[in-house]
Amino acid sequence: MSLMTSGNRRDFLSAGIKLTAAGTLLGAGLSGRTAVAAACAPENLTHIDVSHYLLRNVRLEEGFVRHKGVITATRTGLYDIEINGAQITGIHAAGFSSTLPAWDAAGHVLLPATRDMHIHLDKTFYGDGWRAPLPRKSVIDMIHQEEQILPEIVPTSEMRAEKLIGLLQSKGNTEARSHCNIDPISKLDGLAHLQQAIEKHPQDFTAKIVAFPQHGLLRSNVEGMMREAMKMGANFVGGLDPTNVDGAMEKSLDTMFSIALDFAAPVDIHLHETEPHGVAAIRYMLKTVRENPQLKGKVTLSHAFALGTLSGSELDAMIEELKAQQFSIATTVPIGRVIMPLPQLRAAGVPVWSGTDTIADHWQPFGSGSMLEKANVYAQLYRGPDEFSLSRALGIATNEVLPLNSQGEQQWPKAQDSATMMLVAASCSAEAVAHIAPVMATFHNGKQVFGQLKKI
Repeated sequence: MSLMTSGNRRDFLSAGIKLTAAGTLLGAGLSGRTAVAAACAPENLTHIDVSHYLLRNVRLEEGFVRHKGVITATRTGLYDIEINGAQITGIHAAGFSSTLPAWDAAGHVLLPATRDMHIHLDKTFYGDGWRAPLPRKSVIDMIHQEEQILPEIVPTSEMRAEKLIGLLQSKGNTEARSHCNIDPISKLDGLAHLQQAIEKHPQDFTAKIVAFPQHGLLRSNVEGMMREAMKMGANFVGGLDPTNVDGAMEKSLDTMFSIALDFAAPVDIHLHETEPHGVAAIRYMLKTVRENPQLKGKVTLSHAFALGTLSGSELDAMIEELKAQQFSIATTVPIGRVIMPLPQLRAAGVPVWSGTDTIADHWQPFGSGSMLEKANVYAQLYRGPDEFSLSRALGIATNEVLPLNSQGEQQWPKAQDSATMMLVAASCSAEAVAHIAPVMATFHNGKQVFGQLKKI
């Protein structure tokens, strides 16, 4: 059977993955629990409520299995994992003698928890029934729609953010970077509501906030409001398409960086532009960082679709400069006409992080909150169906923390590692990615934040 052409393959994946995402979200339900967990909750399953305990019968990856030099499988074994407070304090052979309270992991594989590095927790329809987006023509058209919707959703945005946090936890996420609208309609109310929602999860979820001028930094004249947002505790300075939305690339970017420099804050900019001025914007940002070394390592390009318009030596040079200035890329692993150079970026050492963007709002309804799904899409789009490639795909969801290194040596977990992890109904990380396996339990710094396990 011949391989599909790149275009046909992407069209096929676009339809299939959207169905998968919709099914995953339906399984999660508005309560934020997976269908599997909801269907398999007999009375003897409990939530871990102590700080020093054992997880018994945990499946850990031990190495790769090779046949004639080719990696064909992943070798695993069962262990008892001791957790004390926020750390893994012991990794013992299964059947370890102990009087500690213990719960049965039932042979599920233990993987690092995932991170949603691009989401909008502040504005969503999630938690209030089904509502499809309206047709759209452009980003400006979508901004006009949002201006009509925000007065309706901002008053209840704290409740909706809390529901989204629960959904993310059910998918194995314990950390998120959330963009938060700073605009003339919601003003600073959305930020205050989002902060209140996050403050309710001091021990079970970590979130950083990007002050995001969704209606344009210059277009909506919100520089002063952005500065107030930083004073209120936003962690990142955001930006948006400096040419297509703001109409003045250099002035828009200079304003964004001026705020960042004044508050010694990192930057995370939405850059959707694929036209030549999208590439020009990236080059201008690189120039700005070279001239202001204190910004080095503090710039994230979200989406960065312009990178998909480059090839050959031009792309190589751009990636080398992104690495030199320590830029990072946040991606939803897009399915579309632009093929992003995500494998090349990762191979060069440029951090590439996955994110949901939106779960269900007026922009799109396809998000599931699952970074395993993003790793799955990555593996499909970039031709990685084999055991090794599937295991490496997981890295975009975990900040490249993987159970095995590329040589097949066990590197996670180790004693004294943070107990921020998830139990997944799979035999190894490759299967977890390939099948978008259900998350059975999620832990943040040793605290169980999702799922139920049998006490033994």
